[in-house]
Formats: sequence, structure tokens, C-alpha cells
Amino acid sequence: MTNDTDRTTRFNQLAEAYSTDLYRYAMWICGNDALAKDLVQETFLRAWRALDKLKDTGAAKSWMITILRREYARTFERKVPKFTDLEKVVVRDDDELEPDERVERELLRKGILKLSEKYREPLLLQVVFGHSCEEISKQLGISKSAVMTQLFRAREKLKVQLQKDGVTGNVHELI
Repeated sequence: MTNDTDRTTRFNQLAEAYSTDLYRYAMWICGNDALAKDLVQETFLRAWRALDKLKDTGAAKSWMITILRREYARTFERKVPKFTDLEKVVVRDDDELEPDERVERELLRKGILKLSEKYREPLLLQVVFGHSCEEISKQLGISKSAVMTQLFRAREKLKVQLQKDGVTGNVHELI
């Protein structure tokens, strides 16, 4: 009985610690609130089933994000999802921003969404989740040097895009 209690406690701690980050990532990749919530729930279900395989609790966040990414890929294997216009997706933010900050954030978000997946995904993993190049490398299954190259190119492409959209100043501070 103690093992079940320990396992449940361990899982509950992981779910509580990472549910917001998982949802945020799911929204970025799918742009649909209902699907994002489903992906998080499926991630938790799969994580529960495989919890005994998680040896390093410090790697739990990366492990769960990998599960979520794979689950998102599976949604395309099972059915063709309804596509959502990402321009119309609204992710609520608890912090109220000044109007010019909202415009900058929206331009940044649109610029990131215009990047090809090859560049967008590592950038999101680094900027939104704070992953290191090594962590991103493991999650995406590419070399660390490839991650560094993709991040550099993503920032350069984003910089060009933001300048086209009229953002002035040091755009690297926004990223």
C-alpha cells in the first residue's frame, strides 16, 4: 500500500508542477484550447502508466513534454483534426500589459508562428520553457550543434520578420 501511496504522491507533485507549462506548450503547437487540454490529459495518463520508468525526477519536465509532442503527433495518425486559424487563437494572460507591450507581444507571437517548424520548435522550447541546447537536442533527437544553428537562424529570421512588421530597436531583447 505504501508503494501505491508514494507513486500517487510522486505523480501528483509532477502533475501540479508541470500542468501549466504542458498546457502552454500544447496551445503553442495546436492552437486549440480543447485539443490542448486533451493533450495534457493524455500526457498525464501516459506519464502515470510509465511513471516507474522515470528514474530522474529532474528530467520529468522534458520527459512529459516529449510525451505531449508524441501524443500530438498521434492525433494526426488517428484522425484529421480541424485546423484552427492561429491568428484568431487567444491565450489569456493574467498580466495586464500596456498597449504598446501588447502590440509587441502580438507581433512577436505572429513572427514566431511564421517560422517553419524546424526553427519554431527549438525556439519555443528555449524561450517558453527555458530548456538548454542539450535538453532541446535530446527532445528533438538532433545534435546540440544543430540546435544551436537552428536557434541562431530562427532568431535571425524572426529579427528580419519583426523589422518588416515595423518593430524597431533591439529585437533580440524581445526574444
